Amino acid sequence: MLVGGRELKYATFDRVKEEQCSDASQHNIGAMAVPPSYSDLGKAAKDIFSKGYGFGIVKLDLKTKSQSGVMEFNTSGSSNTDTGKAAGNLETKYKMKELGLSFNQKWNTDNTLATEVTVEDQLAQGLKVALDTSFVPNTGKKSGKLKTGYKRDFLNVGCDVDFEGPIIHAAAVVGYDGWLAGYQMAFDMAKSKLAQNNFALGYKAGDFQLHTNVNDGTEFGGSIYQKVDDKLETAVTLAWTAGSNNTRFGIAAKYALDKDASLSAKVNNASLIGVGYTQALRPGVKVTLSALIDGKNFNTGGHKVGLGFELEA
Repeated sequence: MLVGGRELKYATFDRVKEEQCSDASQHNIGAMAVPPSYSDLGKAAKDIFSKGYGFGIVKLDLKTKSQSGVMEFNTSGSSNTDTGKAAGNLETKYKMKELGLSFNQKWNTDNTLATEVTVEDQLAQGLKVALDTSFVPNTGKKSGKLKTGYKRDFLNVGCDVDFEGPIIHAAAVVGYDGWLAGYQMAFDMAKSKLAQNNFALGYKAGDFQLHTNVNDGTEFGGSIYQKVDDKLETAVTLAWTAGSNNTRFGIAAKYALDKDASLSAKVNNASLIGVGYTQALRPGVKVTLSALIDGKNFNTGGHKVGLGFELEA
């Protein structure tokens, strides 16, 4: 019994030690997580305001991939209910995971051809290098951009060179223990002047996100995102331009009715009310209905509706 008791004691001690190590590991992972890119700061709140809506548009999205997962095809077409103009695009992606290479080609009905070649985690761990080019056969116009990005614990930086100009775009985000600070700039080399100068500060927790930003010293904005529970998500945005009384304010929410359906709603200080309903009819088939109501001119009309289909196989 003594030997068995010792074995039980040692086993209990080992189990507690493993749990403590596991908790410490999880804590370190959370504290050393890679921060998002500058463009993704406040993304949770942006998604609540943008996803689940398609005012004035009838749209069809089709996504397919090969059985091996190497090739992906994304096709979309839309029609504007106000102008009747139709637009569409085709995108193909080819991935070579063993070499860290990916090829992305796009074509749209404006007859613009775009190709992007990306190399990731090959030259250095966390380093991404891409060459993005576009060509318009009708006019012969060509453009290109060299993109670089580097991600590691506490840091996410990127630098793009747009050969048209040329213009250098650079951004950096540092994060620690949930706090995020970012800077974004654009420098026009032809004019030798700063074309963009943005700052951002935020805080990100498991169910709460706060984001504030200052663009060029004249535009101030902020957003708050909160996941109230497993079904309800809310967001608030506020924007103000210096030297004017133009203040913009909005509230949005998304509620999951069940695992296959969700309801979205938003309203801003211009009395524009948006509602959206998304329903998964079956695996890979999703339909979205949306409407935009002008609260100030409710009786005069001018409201917009939208319909979207998403097919994935």
